[in-house]
Amino acid sequence: MISTTYTKPHRATHIARDDDLGRAHERIINFIMRREYLIGFALIVAGLWPLHAAAQKYAAIFNFGDSLADAGNLVVDGIPEYLATARLPYGMTYFGYPTGRVSDGRLVVDFIAQELGLPLLPPSKAHNASFHRGANFAITGGTSLDTSFFEARGMRHTVWNSGSLHTQLKWFEDMKPSICNSPKECRDLFRRSLFIVGEFGGNDYAAALGAFLPVQKVHTFVPHIVDSIGKGIEKLIAEGAVELVVPGVLPIGCFPVYLSIFLKQQPEMYGPRSGCIKDLNTLSWVHNALLQRKIAELRKKHPGVRIMYADYYTAVTQFVLHADNWDHLIFPGKA
Repeated sequence: MISTTYTKPHRATHIARDDDLGRAHERIINFIMRREYLIGFALIVAGLWPLHAAAQKYAAIFNFGDSLADAGNLVVDGIPEYLATARLPYGMTYFGYPTGRVSDGRLVVDFIAQELGLPLLPPSKAHNASFHRGANFAITGGTSLDTSFFEARGMRHTVWNSGSLHTQLKWFEDMKPSICNSPKECRDLFRRSLFIVGEFGGNDYAAALGAFLPVQKVHTFVPHIVDSIGKGIEKLIAEGAVELVVPGVLPIGCFPVYLSIFLKQQPEMYGPRSGCIKDLNTLSWVHNALLQRKIAELRKKHPGVRIMYADYYTAVTQFVLHADNWDHLIFPGKA
C-alpha cells in the first residue's frame, strides 16, 4: 500500500524524474489527442460503430465531463494568462491557437462529433452560439460529486470544482428553452441525440489524494462517486435520453503528477512493466468495475435505453505499456 506521507524530494531529483515522466506522458497524450486511432477504438468500445449508420441517427450530441472534454467553458470570457492552456502548444495542431481545450488539438468528443457528421460542440457557456446540434457542458475541474461532499470531509482546500456533474445538468436544464419550444419537442430531440456522460471521477480522486488521505480511505468514496454518476444518468433518461455513453476513469497510477508526488515508494509499489503506481491503478479499476455494475443495473431498470460503457482504461494502459509502438504515428519522420 502506498504511503501518503509526502516527503518533498530534492529539487534536482524531482525535476529530472518529472521531466522523464513528462516526456513519456507527452508522447502518449500526443497520440491520444492527435490520432484518429483512439477515436475509432473509443467508438468501437462505446458501441457506436459503424459510423455511417450512427451518422444518420444522431441529431445532436450533449456532452458532460471535465478537462478531458472541456471545449472552452472555463475560459469562455477570456483565457487568463496564468493558465497553461492559454499558451502554445495548446491548440497548435488543429485550431492554430489555444481554445481552452486541454490538448494540442481536438478532443475525443471533437473527433466523435466529426466522425458522426456533426459540428464541433460549442461550449455551453459560449455567447451567441447555436446549440440545436448539441452542446458541450464539460468544464475543467468538473467532479462527479458536489463541492459540499468534499467540504464536509475537510477537503475544501484541495477540491477545485468549477462545475460538478449535477451543476452541468442544471446548465443543461437552463438551456432547454433555447433549443426546443415544448417538453414534447425537447424529448423528441433528446431521443434522437447522443449523450456522453464523463468521464467523471478523476478530479474527485484528485481532491482526496491531494489531501493525502490514505488510499484505503479514498476507496470509501468510490460508491458515492459512482452513485452520483448513476443519478446523473437517470436524470438524463428522465429528460428523454435513450442513447448514452459513459466512460470509465483512466489509470491514474500512470499520471506523472502522482508519480512525482509519491516519489519515495518501494520498487514493488510500481508495475514492473508500466512503472505505474499499482495501488492507484487498482483504485481506478475498482471505480470502473462499480461503474459497470451500476450501468448493468440501469440497463435492467430502463430496458428501452442503450447505455454504453467506454473503456478508456484499457486504451490508455496499452499506450503506456507499448508507447514505442506509436512513435511512427506521433513522429512521422521517425524510422
